[in-house]
Order: sequence, then structure tokens, then C-alpha cells
Amino acid sequence: MIRPLLATAALGLAVPASAATPIAGRYLTEDGAGIIEVGRCGNSVCGRLVRIVKSQPDAPKTDVNNSDPALRSRSILGMPILSGFTDAGSDWRGRIYDPRNGKTYKSIVSRQPNGTLKVQGCIAIFCQTQLWKPAG
Repeated sequence: MIRPLLATAALGLAVPASAATPIAGRYLTEDGAGIIEVGRCGNSVCGRLVRIVKSQPDAPKTDVNNSDPALRSRSILGMPILSGFTDAGSDWRGRIYDPRNGKTYKSIVSRQPNGTLKVQGCIAIFCQTQLWKPAG
């Protein structure tokens, strides 16, 4: 009885850990306002705003809502939106920055079978979800 149990345990250790589907690419945000380019940043994955598709005429061009005064003059274009994402098995986990309110949230991201990116920003157990479409 012990031998089959040990053999089963040994086989279980040999099974490779599951990896999340890669999320690299360019995505149009759900509101159609911008394109985020997601890719490797050192040992993690990040995403930067690489194109503003539509904006309000009076929208700020810099990160005026950032809680760090030293960052308030940085350009919105090129700004890191996703940061520190690592493979969590079935999804990617890191942080998401919202330049509209200057806040950073925990985030869970996963590529859906249809190619969209499911992006969640979370406070504790409450998450808001968006679907970002691939942007050629």
C-alpha cells in the first residue's frame, strides 16, 4: 500500500507546474482611449501607454493626479500602466496604475481564448474588470 502511494507522489512531483498564457502584445483599452503595449521589463511583465487614441480636449498631458509630486510632470504618453506582473499559474499578478485618479491597485490579468486581455484592478476582494482588445 505504501509503495503505490510513494510512486503516485513521485509522479506528482514530476508534473510541470502550469504556466499562464503569455500576455505580451498591444491592446486597446475597454474605453478605446489608449493602446497599452505589454511585454517583458526585466524579471517581470509591464505595460506602457504607447498611443492615445481619444482624449478630452482639456485632459492633462502629464500625470497631474499622481500622489508623488515628483511624478506629476511626467508625460501620460509612455507612462507605465501595468507593472511587476509575474506568472501566477493561471493568470498574471502585479499592479495597475490609473492616471485618472493617480492610484495604483493590485491587478490580475489573463489572456482570453478570443485574444482579449481580461484586466482586473482590485481593492481587497473587490475587483473591477475590463476587457482590452488586441490592437494590431
